[in-house]
Amino acid sequence: MSDSNSYTPPAVWKWDNQNAGKFSNINRPISGATHDKALPVGEHGLQLHSLATPNGVKVTVMLEELLELGISAAEYDAYTINIGDGAQFASGFVEINPNSKIPALLDRGVNPPIRVFESAAILLYLAEKFDAYYPKDAATRAACQSWLMWQQGSAPFLGGGFGHFYAYAPEKYQYPIDRYAMEVKRQLDVLDKHLSNCDYLCGDGYTIADIATYPWYGALVQGHLYDAAEFLDVSSYTNVLRWANQIAERPAVKRGIRVNRVWGPEDKQVMERHSSADFK
Repeated sequence: MSDSNSYTPPAVWKWDNQNAGKFSNINRPISGATHDKALPVGEHGLQLHSLATPNGVKVTVMLEELLELGISAAEYDAYTINIGDGAQFASGFVEINPNSKIPALLDRGVNPPIRVFESAAILLYLAEKFDAYYPKDAATRAACQSWLMWQQGSAPFLGGGFGHFYAYAPEKYQYPIDRYAMEVKRQLDVLDKHLSNCDYLCGDGYTIADIATYPWYGALVQGHLYDAAEFLDVSSYTNVLRWANQIAERPAVKRGIRVNRVWGPEDKQVMERHSSADFK
């Protein structure tokens, strides 16, 4: 590494929002609301406030899968939180998620209403509430919990690590790109070897572990993340690709990835979702 890339940290770090890259207008070292704005309220008990990023897609796919099972109580209203505009810092959203990250769920079908934030927590809440996609026997449930937490711990290396430095950082530096590319490929290898012996992450059955992992690693091997398919040689992970393509064909997945999507072709966007009629 050349001297031009060297950096000596100061004794005390200070925030310089002019040096924060693409997300400098929303990233900050403090929490809390920046403005007052109440959240809209729909007719259903489940109120989702989200965006169709990988973490948001986890929850909309889960809700659509529940509806696919015929569970009418899983009907939901989904409102878009445009994180690029800082909508996650509105007072109403911060009341549901003090961490100001999507997705956030408010269950108004119970009294008092229950707020749930963090995507894996929402998946677990819905799986337990509706007794679906969460194995009942101890060994398989433990596997499901393990893979769910694996995804939660691993994805930040993919998104905040590799994705940031490869696709979003204001300048390209070899060291962080190499560091995170190596880790992402190691993670893909973990998945590929595991999926060589089973249809889904926990065996023969589709679970919340698959629902959580697909929007990140499935989308990656299908070439939908960071324009990095060639760079990471994702086609070599044949078992992950088989698993991803299998999940992508599920009707609920096809619907779920569209909810709260505000980019791409218009026929793939469902900015707000209030009923099945919103999918045209």
